[in-house]
Amino acid sequence: MAVTAPILNAKSIDLRAARKPRSWWRDPILHVLSRPLGLIGAVIIILLILAAIFAPLLAPFSPTAQDATRLLSPGRPNWLGTDEFGRDILSRILYGSRVSLQVGGIAVGIAMVIGSAVGIVSGFFMGAVDAVVQRIVDIMLAFPAVILIIAISGVLGPSTSTAMIAIGIVYAPNFARIVRGPTIVIMQNQYLEAGRVVGAGSGRLMLRYVLPNVAAPIIVQATLALSTAILAEATLSFLGLGTQPPDPSWGTMLGTGRKYMESAPHVAIFPGLAIAITVLGFNLLGDALRDALDPSLRDV
Repeated sequence: MAVTAPILNAKSIDLRAARKPRSWWRDPILHVLSRPLGLIGAVIIILLILAAIFAPLLAPFSPTAQDATRLLSPGRPNWLGTDEFGRDILSRILYGSRVSLQVGGIAVGIAMVIGSAVGIVSGFFMGAVDAVVQRIVDIMLAFPAVILIIAISGVLGPSTSTAMIAIGIVYAPNFARIVRGPTIVIMQNQYLEAGRVVGAGSGRLMLRYVLPNVAAPIIVQATLALSTAILAEATLSFLGLGTQPPDPSWGTMLGTGRKYMESAPHVAIFPGLAIAITVLGFNLLGDALRDALDPSLRDV
């Protein structure tokens, strides 16, 4: 009995060709953009990044140039006024966005790399390794993050680089704790046992099978951590332990401007608004990403 091949018409061929697998990031991005709050957060962050990139073109004056017109109220040509040294506040806010993004991005990168590696190793090996690592994480999480950041910055000395290192070290345990749980769950899957049978080492299993499956919580935590890292940098600069004058920093501007809240409140209000809007943008985007990457949290 002859076996006939299935007849495929042109329409079925076109439909099969059109069914291409979507990339893993497309659905989360569409989900974020379809939510009003997520869209607002994305717009805020995009505008912040553009302001930092094009600060030399957007700033009307040099951020460090001093003038005799001190504490000038907002208006032309100083749209946000001037500070106690006659420096243009708008220009300093635009250049300060570079410092905030640089410190926040590098600090979160340090925390993400260290914390994710520690969390994966802890959940992968379990036993004594997990017990020791988790006790260290518990000790670091027992102290307020700001206190630890100030202590590390005080020991290493005030600078922008010190702020990055201090924030990165203090926030690493958060990533370790978040990554450890999913790693333990993934270790129950049979494909890891199959990988061991064919001779794959622990390093290969962690990089090829565990890390891609814990990428979602890492991305969400990184987005949310950016807001707290920027806020921590502003706190350090406010206390004189972060970016040093005359380099523009929102925290430094806020710290010096608080002395003039009665006579010239705009000196402190505008950098404070920049910090608040930036933190809000990252929080809105992080919440939307969390909902997009975790189907159980999506609205039914």
